[in-house]
Amino acid sequence: MATTLNDSSLWRLQQTLNHIQPQHIRENEERLSIVHGPTQPALWEMTLGGLLEFQCLQYRDLECVVIPWTGARWTYGHLEHESGRLARGLLAKGIQRGDRIGVMAGNCEEYVSLFFAAARVGAILVVINNTYTQTELIYALHHTGMFLLFIVPRIGRRNLENALDDLASPDISERVPNLEETILIRGNYKKFRTYESVALEGNSVSMKAVQRRQDTLSPFDVCNLQFTSGSTGNPKASMLTHHNLINNSRFIGDRMDFTEYDILCCPPPLFHCFGLVLGLLACITHGAKVVYPAETFEPGAVLKALSDERCTALHGVPTMFEAILALPRPDTFDCSQLRTGIIAGAPVPRPLMKRLWNELNMTEFTSSYGLTEASPTCFNAFTSDPIDTRLTTVGTVLPHASAKIINPNTGETVKVGERGELCMAGYQIHKGYWENPEKTAETLIEDEDGTIWLRTGDEAMFNSEGYCSITGRFKDIIIRGGENIYPLEIEERLTAHPAISRAAVVGLPDKHYGEVVCAFLTLEESHDCPSDDEIRDWTRKKLGRHKAPKHVFVFGSDPRLPGDIPQTGSGKVQKQILRDLGRKLI
Repeated sequence: MATTLNDSSLWRLQQTLNHIQPQHIRENEERLSIVHGPTQPALWEMTLGGLLEFQCLQYRDLECVVIPWTGARWTYGHLEHESGRLARGLLAKGIQRGDRIGVMAGNCEEYVSLFFAAARVGAILVVINNTYTQTELIYALHHTGMFLLFIVPRIGRRNLENALDDLASPDISERVPNLEETILIRGNYKKFRTYESVALEGNSVSMKAVQRRQDTLSPFDVCNLQFTSGSTGNPKASMLTHHNLINNSRFIGDRMDFTEYDILCCPPPLFHCFGLVLGLLACITHGAKVVYPAETFEPGAVLKALSDERCTALHGVPTMFEAILALPRPDTFDCSQLRTGIIAGAPVPRPLMKRLWNELNMTEFTSSYGLTEASPTCFNAFTSDPIDTRLTTVGTVLPHASAKIINPNTGETVKVGERGELCMAGYQIHKGYWENPEKTAETLIEDEDGTIWLRTGDEAMFNSEGYCSITGRFKDIIIRGGENIYPLEIEERLTAHPAISRAAVVGLPDKHYGEVVCAFLTLEESHDCPSDDEIRDWTRKKLGRHKAPKHVFVFGSDPRLPGDIPQTGSGKVQKQILRDLGRKLI
């Protein structure tokens, strides 16, 4: 005779399942694309300074930050001491709670120290893109009302001496009225003061003064401004809090099963949330070690760091992994300890994912999705998710976050399995854009229940288990003869061709169809360039005829093109530049 549960027992069992399941779709939302992350573990409420002190109680003597190109090997205790020394210097310079301090530099130990020093005195650190022109730099300084700027004379191969001369010009106080001083975070140039001189100035200030300031701070204070890379207009500065960054980084590390025994190789830049939050802070929240292989991205330095430091994890955007995999591995190369990491920042072609598994031993890699305004990660796979799930989705929503997919025209939540615009809610949503209430109001929408939703501008789809697939940016969708074409599936098909290394697909205007497919390609080394017809035939074998590129341009073979596919400082393909270039070429 079958055993049955009474109604009360069944109800209690269902309540327990609702509590412990990593993700659920609530009963009254069963058919709609809305998901909620688990409510455990509880959120931490502390400042970044408090986080560092807390981790030092357990991990003080463990290595925390390793910078092979400078030789730095800092323990947790050393980072606490060094950031405290600089924090005293900032107080000596009169920095107040809420003052903006900028930094424009490559990945180095002083950058990490400044990040924590600014947080400990309640300042807001403005991280500036290394690729900014002088005009963009001045805009960032003026827009944020920056008081101090830490900068270097050179970042990698880029010389910033002209920018420094401009910052020393007599009229700088008129153009950037709040800027009190420009300081060299590394190196020397003319009469500019240095990081060390600021730290020495702090000898007149006690650590008790730093602690008193730190005790006045709230976890919900803005501590970081990160500029978003918009394709039009001036960049917007996203306001992120201690609470945003600490908890998001903690849950990211949890998805990779990070412990104090993990060593992360992190090529992405510290000015980007990938290098700062998914890199530095994901390690610090778990007592792990982060290795920044070079000042700027160098694939050879990444391979060396992976092997020399016996890294267990590796982060990067697709273009970084493609460059790493294109290099020959030395005979002494050893990645046997490597198991996990995050590949994100752009849609990831399936062939690339498979190569990470087969060639770099990243059997526990995790796919991820996020954006600056969400601190940044929204969805992340588990290391234990099936390989096909990690290849085709970005995992499930993180704890204490909610996500829904809406029809962008009506605002209505779509059914599971339908595409629409992804919206996010929860602790990790930023406080808005600095001094830009109009753009803030466009993207932060309050619903009838009082929940604030961030409209991401990304097109996505949920399956019945709550896993999310990002299908593209709405602005990147190609509409050919009234039919939507999604660039990612074409890019995946093209990069499966043995001669093609990278592909970026955009829509170009066409008199008959409105838009048609255009493919920009780079080739694998030692491969001949396939003909346009061969590329079209290759596409049509798996995809519809209308998805075959009408226009094909190959970097390295066409003298009208630059040397490589244009990308942002954080490694994202700049499709707007490709569209502009394509229009000129046709």
